[in-house]
Amino acid sequence: MKLEEFDFDLPEGLIATRPARPRTAAKLLLAEGDRITDLHVADLVDLFRPGDRLVLNNTKVIPARLTGSRTRDTGQGPVRAKVEVTLLEPAPGGEWTALAKPLRKLRAGEVIRFSEALSAEVRAIEEAQMRIAFNLTGPDFDAALAEAGAMPLPPYIAALRAPDEADKTDYQTVFARHSGAVAAPTASLHFTRALLEAIHAKGVEFTEVTLHVGAGTFLPVKVEDVETHRMHAEWGEVTEQAAAEINATRAAGGRIIPVGTTALRLIESAAADGTLRPFRGTTDIFIYPGYRFRVTDALMTNFHLPKSTLMMLVSALMGRDRIRRIYDHAVQGGYRFFSYGDASLLIPECRETA
Repeated sequence: MKLEEFDFDLPEGLIATRPARPRTAAKLLLAEGDRITDLHVADLVDLFRPGDRLVLNNTKVIPARLTGSRTRDTGQGPVRAKVEVTLLEPAPGGEWTALAKPLRKLRAGEVIRFSEALSAEVRAIEEAQMRIAFNLTGPDFDAALAEAGAMPLPPYIAALRAPDEADKTDYQTVFARHSGAVAAPTASLHFTRALLEAIHAKGVEFTEVTLHVGAGTFLPVKVEDVETHRMHAEWGEVTEQAAAEINATRAAGGRIIPVGTTALRLIESAAADGTLRPFRGTTDIFIYPGYRFRVTDALMTNFHLPKSTLMMLVSALMGRDRIRRIYDHAVQGGYRFFSYGDASLLIPECRETA
């Protein structure tokens, strides 16, 4: 299976740099089997059925992009230099792994100051990243990070504009609860509390799971033979209650519909042996054509990067030929792509909706 099979031409003008306002005004491509319908996110109320269960990723994005400075004594006196840091994930012992620019000029033991309240000591330099330890923990750290940090916009947005205050709301879901992600579960950004309430009033249930999305989600696939690609690991949890709710819906004949590829990957990881069970730990599940879905009946997701693992995932769900037609339709129809872009609801088999 070759990487080029998951490529397509995407005009740069279709890359969304801001979300639709209101969130529910975003376009929604409904794909039911071979049938494609152009709708809007607000129409989801009419698409889900009583008895369906949406699986939501309640991870919370931290403002992981920091700008600071280090000070080094020289023969001419103290010299300060700018350092840009992107947090990746917590490490054992309260440390964090992080990217830095310029990493090659940093040394273990140096202190990077981000604000009057927040600083970090460089503990180790490891290949393309470093380990750092902050001077604060717990709520004090959260408050100082919120003050000093910026949202870690994906590279394809950051290349077009800098993050700003609006992103602290725009790049966070309304049901975010557990801090730890450095990228948003972007399909979930389309939901407002009013839309969730309207969907629930129709008889649709919700289950929350947690997958802390890592920066590795943006790493390109570099191998030509797709099946040799190795995924980055991300931490997630499916609680006993969540597993019981999903299993009960399946037993009753309801559909399990993850909102976003992160929720999908987590519940499929938790059902690796064919039965969905509570799960807590890291997953590096890689879903590509030929994968047999164990729990998922449909998927709500945004439009993904060419040659990405997420293109492979949706191709596994819908079939490569169908996905090619869906993406051709989206490009021709002016759908907006990637994290702040429009949405799709992918249902492998065409069924009548209630």
